[in-house]
This record gives sequence, structure tokens and C-alpha cells, in this order.
Amino acid sequence: MDSPPIVLNVNGIEVIYNHVILVLKGVSLSVPEGRIVALLGGNGAGKTTTLRAISNLLKAERGAVTKGSIALRGERIENLSPADLVQRGVVQVMEGRHCFAHLTIEENLMTGSYTRRDKGEIAANLEKVYNYFPRLKTRRSSQAAYTSGGEQQMCAIGRALMCNPSIVLLDEPSMGLAPQIVEEVFNIVQDLNQKEKTTFILAEQNTHMALKYADYGYIMESGRIVMDGAAQELASNEDVKEFYLGMGSGERKSFKDVKSYKRRKRWLA
Repeated sequence: MDSPPIVLNVNGIEVIYNHVILVLKGVSLSVPEGRIVALLGGNGAGKTTTLRAISNLLKAERGAVTKGSIALRGERIENLSPADLVQRGVVQVMEGRHCFAHLTIEENLMTGSYTRRDKGEIAANLEKVYNYFPRLKTRRSSQAAYTSGGEQQMCAIGRALMCNPSIVLLDEPSMGLAPQIVEEVFNIVQDLNQKEKTTFILAEQNTHMALKYADYGYIMESGRIVMDGAAQELASNEDVKEFYLGMGSGERKSFKDVKSYKRRKRWLA
């Protein structure tokens, strides 16, 4: 079976905030078309900054890519505007969902079609979103402020789908959600990936859940990639079990303990 083409290539990027704070330190990753790729690591590891570098949302927080390159299907994109990237099919679902509280669920979804003009395609896309998220159809007339966190997360993903994207950047989709809702959201992401061939880059602290659904994973710490591999390989790796899944042979550690724990030398390479 032939390997899918690489749709997105991040090559050795450095990101600096406020002209002085170095956050990403030579991050490189490749995203095959039609796959789910996970960015894993704790809070502050650099996952969100990596996504924002790809979607070029860094300027809003006085950040910039100062070294390296980002290419979409072979074309350099690090200097394109976020609007240009949406037109090329790259859409980010922000951490915290950011639904418009005063708008209804359907009005929120329709904001995702702002760049499109074909009303027939927009209507078809809306029905497709409702097919994947039937709960949203039930709540279509409800103000987003009066819906649950899970419904708002579904709305945020559905809004991104209204742009008809080829790549969706999902930032911490499990944050603040009950385990049952997290499972439901991840199942829908998997369906979208398999049925619509949508490529996903998933930034997630819930390592167990992310590796369950991803094809490939990159583990980040302190702005660097410290390990990568197929999701199943990472899930069975003893270092990953110990530092990120709480399954080490010794006493179980919290992530706070892990941060100060002495790594194996290859983790520092």
C-alpha cells in the first residue's frame, strides 16, 4: 500500500513572542494527507503555538516565525494571512471553543461559510454538519451561551467544517468535557477523517485518548519535539507510558512530578 502524500510540512521553525521570548526551538513535523496527527505534551509544551504558526494566528499575540519554513502541498505559507489559509483549506478550531454566545447554534455554524458564495453548497454543508452532529440540529435555534460545553465544542468543529476544509487544526478538544462527551467528539473526528478524508492535526494533553484515535504522534516538551512515531508504537513505548500515561513500573507520577524527573538521555537529544 502506497504511503499518502505529505500535505503539510513544518521544517525547523522557531517562534518568538514580543521579539524576545523563544517558544518554539526548531520544530519539524510532517502531516500525511487524510491522516490524524497528534501533537502531545503538557501545558506550555508548545502545541498551541505550533498550531498558530501553521494557521498564522501568531500576530494576534505578537508572535512570529523567525526561522524555518511551513509548506502546504509544496507551497510556502508562513507569510500568508489567516484568511488566505482558510481559502486554501486550512482551518483552526481554537482552544476554549470561542462560540459567539449571543448567536444561535445555526448562526454560529453559518459564520463558518462567510468566505463561500454558492448557497446550494452552503446548505448542503450545513446538512452534512447536522448529520455528523445531530445534537446541533436539535439545538439549532438555541443561543450558544445556553448550550453545554460539549455542544459548543461540536459547534466549533461544525463551524470549521462549513469552510469546507482539507486540514483542520484542533486545539485541546477534550478540555473541560466529561469523558463520555470526549469519546463522542473523538468518534466524530474519526468519522470525518475516514468518510470525508479530512486531515486533522490534534493538539491534546489527553495522551491516552489522542493516541487511541491518531495515526501518528509527536511529543513536545519545552518547545521541541522529543519523540515521534506511529500512534500504536508511542502508546506501547515504556517512556511514554511512564511520563505521559502514568503506567510506569515504579510509583505512579503526576505530570508535575514528570517535569522534574530525570529523563533518559535519548530524550535530551
